[in-house]
Amino acid sequence: MNWCGLGRRAAVLIATGVLAFAVDARAQQGGRGAAPPAPAGNPIDLTGYWVSLVTDDWRYRMVTPPKGNVDFLPLNAEGRRVADAWDPAKDEGAGEQCKAYGAVGVMRLPGRLHITWENDTTLRVDTDTGSQTRRFHLGGSPPPAGEPSWQGHSIAQWERPGGAVGRAQQGVGQLKVVTKAMRPGYLRKNGVPYSQNAVLTEHFVRLTDDDGTEYLAVTAFLEDPQYLIQPYIRTVQFKKLPNQTGWNPSPCSAR
Repeated sequence: MNWCGLGRRAAVLIATGVLAFAVDARAQQGGRGAAPPAPAGNPIDLTGYWVSLVTDDWRYRMVTPPKGNVDFLPLNAEGRRVADAWDPAKDEGAGEQCKAYGAVGVMRLPGRLHITWENDTTLRVDTDTGSQTRRFHLGGSPPPAGEPSWQGHSIAQWERPGGAVGRAQQGVGQLKVVTKAMRPGYLRKNGVPYSQNAVLTEHFVRLTDDDGTEYLAVTAFLEDPQYLIQPYIRTVQFKKLPNQTGWNPSPCSAR
C-alpha cells in the first residue's frame, strides 16, 4: 500500500489498524441547512467535510479499469464470469448506472464526503460522487420493508480499545458499521460483482497527525461467498476539509 500524501504518524497508525483488523476479522449534501449537533458523549467526531486520498490502487480508482481486469481481487469462477460479461451500455439501458456507487464501491471512488448527524441515533454520510446518501443507525434499527437498496441498511456501534462497545472516553475509539440488504452492485467500476447477500463491515477511525491535520481511515471487510473465495479487505483514507469548498455533486456513471 502506498502512503503518499499522508503524514508519517497517520500512515503508521492506519497501517497498524489495517493489520489488526485483518487479523481480528477471523475470530449532506452541502447547503441543505444546519445539521443537528453531534450527540454528547460520542468517543470521536466524524462530522464535517472530507476529501478522499487515493493512496492505493490508483489505477483502479481514478479510472475505470478495462473489462476483465480483476487484479488483486479474490474472485471465484462465478465472480470472474460475471466480471467478464460487464456491459455498461446494458446497465445504462436498465437504469442501473449506480451499480458501482453502492455501499461497497462508493467509498473507494474519488470525491468528497459530508458527514452529519441526521438525528441523535442516525449518522448521515453524503457523497458528492454519485450523489449518494448512507445512513448509519446506532442502537439497532430494523431494515425497512421493501426491496434492497444501493446503500443497504447499516447498523452502527461505537467501539473502544479492548473490544468494549458503547460510549467511551472522548477522542478514543472507532465506529463499527455493518451493512446488509444491498442491491447487487460492483466493488470495482468495471463490473466486478457483489451479491445482495453480501455483508459489509466497516471500521471508521479518526487520526490526527503531528501537524494537526485530521484524517479519516475506513477499513472495509466484504464477505460474499457467491462471488468471493475469501473476504475482501481494503482501507481508504480521507483528509478533513475546513468547509464545503470543492463540494460538487455529480450523477452516477456506468463507464
